[in-house]
Amino acid sequence: MNARSRRLRFFSLALAVLGLCMVLLCGCRPAEEKADSSPAELPVIVVGSDNYPPFNYTGSDGQPTGVDVELAQEAFRRLGYRVQFVTINWEEKKTLVENGTIDCAWGSFSMNGREDEYTWAGPYLHSRQVVAVRTSSDIYTLADLADKTLVVQSTTKPEELFLDAAANGLPQLRAVYSLQDRDLIYTTLIKGYADALAAHESAIRQFMKDYSVEYRILAEPLMQADLGVAFAKDRADGLPQRLTETFREMLADGTTREIVSRYLDEPDHYLEGMGGSSDD
Repeated sequence: MNARSRRLRFFSLALAVLGLCMVLLCGCRPAEEKADSSPAELPVIVVGSDNYPPFNYTGSDGQPTGVDVELAQEAFRRLGYRVQFVTINWEEKKTLVENGTIDCAWGSFSMNGREDEYTWAGPYLHSRQVVAVRTSSDIYTLADLADKTLVVQSTTKPEELFLDAAANGLPQLRAVYSLQDRDLIYTTLIKGYADALAAHESAIRQFMKDYSVEYRILAEPLMQADLGVAFAKDRADGLPQRLTETFREMLADGTTREIVSRYLDEPDHYLEGMGGSSDD
């Protein structure tokens, strides 16, 4: 073989090797892009809630916002999911979770007394269930509620407590009005159709702030509530447990406090005893 033939053979071989390298490099690129998947490519978790400021409501941009919305977005992002929020009839939450219409119910949902109804993630915050009255009311204590009327949102913890008042150490009411629409419980009290209302303290204070309404919140709370995320009882993929661990991480690194502080005054009030950092 002469020198020219050897040079041509060498260049042909070099071109072949270069071409192979280009193929290999191109073949690696989709894997790199997949590792850096955009949020739109992540698996979706469907979260069901109703309108319940400051935990979940529609912002001025038309998008879901609130304490629970931001906590859900951050927690599921860390777990490799994208969140889709859907508005549900809160009365139907258990059915919707069980039939798979939604993956979980997340909306200032008290775990207390419901531990065996769902597979829970949490608690991620504390909240107080309280009674509020008009400022002119002669009701100052829970005992003063005897033979009075009270309005609650249906399927909530206050409804459960007052429908079985004697068993829960509460006075017997003349009537308990259970309404599906959360906003209507405030209107019912304002109009004088009920003597008192019961709900999460944070939700009551948010309503007063938003609508410049003044209620008097009784000093004695109904209960201290542990807020959690409810999954179907038979959920077996370990996601609720991983979400609970993520809540602990978010408490420890200050993320939960940062989010809560954007919506609620005195954020440490909702984190007391949770085990996370409360440093500024």
